Amino acid sequence: MTSPPATPSPVPTPRTTASALPPPGKNVRSLGGLTPFLRPYRGRIALAGLFLVMAAVSTLVLPVALKSLIDQGLVAAEPGERVMAVRDHFFALFGVGAALGLFSALRFYMVTWLGERVTADLRNAVYSHVLRQSPEFFESTQTGEVLSRLTTDTTLVQTVVGSSLSLGLRNAVMGIGAMTMLIVTNPFVMAQVLGILVLVVLPSVYFGRRIRKLSRASQDRVADSSAIAAEVLNAIPVVQSYTQEDREAQRFDQSTANAFATAISRTRMRSVLVGFIITATFGALLWGLYQGTQAVVRGDITAGHLGQTVVYVIILVGGVAVLAEVYGDLLRAAGATERLMELLATESPIASPAAPKALPAVQRGSSLALEAVTFHYPSRPRMAALRDFNLAVAPGETVALVGPSGAGKSTVFQLLLRFYDVSEGTVRIDGIAVRDLALEALRGRIGIVPQDSVIFSADAMANIRYGRPQASDAEVIEAAKAAFAHDFICALPDGYQTFLGERGLRLSGGQRQRISIARAMLKNPPLLLLDEATSALDAESERMVQAALESAMKDRTTLVIAHRLSTVQRADRIVVMDEGRIVEVGTHASLSAAGGLYARLAQLQFDA
Repeated sequence: MTSPPATPSPVPTPRTTASALPPPGKNVRSLGGLTPFLRPYRGRIALAGLFLVMAAVSTLVLPVALKSLIDQGLVAAEPGERVMAVRDHFFALFGVGAALGLFSALRFYMVTWLGERVTADLRNAVYSHVLRQSPEFFESTQTGEVLSRLTTDTTLVQTVVGSSLSLGLRNAVMGIGAMTMLIVTNPFVMAQVLGILVLVVLPSVYFGRRIRKLSRASQDRVADSSAIAAEVLNAIPVVQSYTQEDREAQRFDQSTANAFATAISRTRMRSVLVGFIITATFGALLWGLYQGTQAVVRGDITAGHLGQTVVYVIILVGGVAVLAEVYGDLLRAAGATERLMELLATESPIASPAAPKALPAVQRGSSLALEAVTFHYPSRPRMAALRDFNLAVAPGETVALVGPSGAGKSTVFQLLLRFYDVSEGTVRIDGIAVRDLALEALRGRIGIVPQDSVIFSADAMANIRYGRPQASDAEVIEAAKAAFAHDFICALPDGYQTFLGERGLRLSGGQRQRISIARAMLKNPPLLLLDEATSALDAESERMVQAALESAMKDRTTLVIAHRLSTVQRADRIVVMDEGRIVEVGTHASLSAAGGLYARLAQLQFDA
């Protein structure tokens, strides 16, 4: 059989938002959300079902062979005939056992394969879906919560698909088969037993609902702990510099204590359910067994018939006990599935249009325009980040955005990249509204050097090549030289193959920034966004990188955000922003002479 695809076909989930998710399910029907992930493997599921049924049938045949052994092998008149009959029946029993072993092994392999494959597909689908969410999603969802769903919840699903579900189905088939045989052999007694079993089911439903709610709560508490750990581990230098290790350890300890308390409540309820089902079922079936022994005494049935009944009773009791355990696993997995389906049902408000327009070819950089733009961040709906904002930048022009913190400079970058859609107005790239462009085409035309340089857990070559994965080694090295990163990279222990550590912790701030600049220069986009691109550099490195950036700005449009005004004096235009509006536009000389906001900011910096 050919290898399955890395991810299943698109999940048919309704278009919804994080605030309008479907209500949680109340039972194991929530596992129906896994159907799209199981559908591609219908053939393997059918084989697993066949092996499961054959293993169950082999088990159910065992009591029949035992009955024949007792009634025909041990009760034979002549000793010689008895020895031959016993030998033949033991061979038959061995054949049944061999069949049981073979089909059980095949069933185990098939369902384990399905569990691993479906879990991998589910994990891939959730991760891929989260990667395509807009920043709005991450404003309200912690990274640790997502990681918990990708790990803990998918592991629970794997347990069910790869083990519990198969075990439950097998025991259900055996239990139904054993009960059928018991009803056929002694219908009057088993009618009484079934009546008692109905009384067992009703409390089980009540306990099952309580367990499902507690399972969901337990998984949520584990996710809380993961969120705390992810947040703190990503801020270790700050935690240690403020000597808050004990406080953070206590906060995590409290979170895990809450998770433990909830898990114990769930376990206690589940223990009561398992104990009740096993005790009640065993008592009911002992009544049937007692009636069977009385029938042997009266001569109504044979000893072999009684032995067969005993084995079927054991199979039925064991099956019910296993089903009680499996039911608890299914309820836990139902809660995990709900949480995973919530992620998959969350659609980003930012998506490519159904029929995107094509961007025109450019030679001297892209043009951009923000026309009468008003924008509110979803998390701050009452505060406008931009108000009636108008800005046009010609191809090849370098424009600097300056102003106090919170003026809306970074928001302009967010809207150009279409991380958010504007509340009013239009954002255009090369004359086309960004809403009408495919996200890949739009963002492929833009290069960005953020203030906080992102370094991945890879070597220097891979980090720079992230800007253009198909670039050759020579092109990567050329970009590093242009960003003045080549010399320090060559000085690393393994040069360009040196592992840079998680988040680039092996590099200084200036080195990380130059890696980020090299990455953007390798991409060679017509529109370059520089967000405090030299903020982490010392004076000497800043001069080198500034020269490299000025070279890179040729024949492309550049938009620069800078708090250090010394870095923007050569810009074609300086746009001064305050409270989401443009308050001044001009060159460094004209704005300094105007005596406005820019002049005050410049005086504060240059005097200092």
